[in-house]
Amino acid sequence: MIALVKWFRTATKTAFSKKYLLFTNVAISVSLSGVGDIIEQHYEIYNGELAAWDRQRTRFMSISGMTVGVFCHGWYNFMDRRFPGRTIGLVLKKVLIDQTVASPIVIFLFFATLAVLKRASWEETRHEIREKFIRLYTAEWIVWPPAQIVNFYFLPTKYRVLYDNTISLGYDVYTSYVINDDCSSIDESNAQKDQVLSLTKTQQ
Repeated sequence: MIALVKWFRTATKTAFSKKYLLFTNVAISVSLSGVGDIIEQHYEIYNGELAAWDRQRTRFMSISGMTVGVFCHGWYNFMDRRFPGRTIGLVLKKVLIDQTVASPIVIFLFFATLAVLKRASWEETRHEIREKFIRLYTAEWIVWPPAQIVNFYFLPTKYRVLYDNTISLGYDVYTSYVINDDCSSIDESNAQKDQVLSLTKTQQ
């Protein structure tokens, strides 16, 4: 048992060292993004909204977590270099910058990564962003300001992405739901409107 504890301490120290921190942060982001999607999918299966676990969807969400993990690693390092210190005023300033700059970028990264993976057209991607961005960004303002106060005030830089992803697990479940929410009903409604307009013009 003592040997196991020593091994865990050594592994943790190595994982969060400067040399391996980027890889650790990316691995955490990939893993928890995938876990969040698996939780959401099993909830949908339980409710009868999904027939079976979609492994490709989980894979895509995990890869999206990878791009976000790379960004967050660089972002937190930049923020702590640019705004060193832990005063309340400075922490609140960092939280505000994080919400107004980083949060929109993270959401767009999710959409962009998924668009590439799904080989979606620019029009499809633009439509999806238009329909879902506000829902995700509104949730960001509910979840993250209080969480980031704790992050910026108490934690050293090397643990920020770990904390971020731990808190984000619940948010990742919601992100998976919103990102994979079917917009077909909206598309059908728009198509019907186009048909009505077309018929009206023809009659005229």
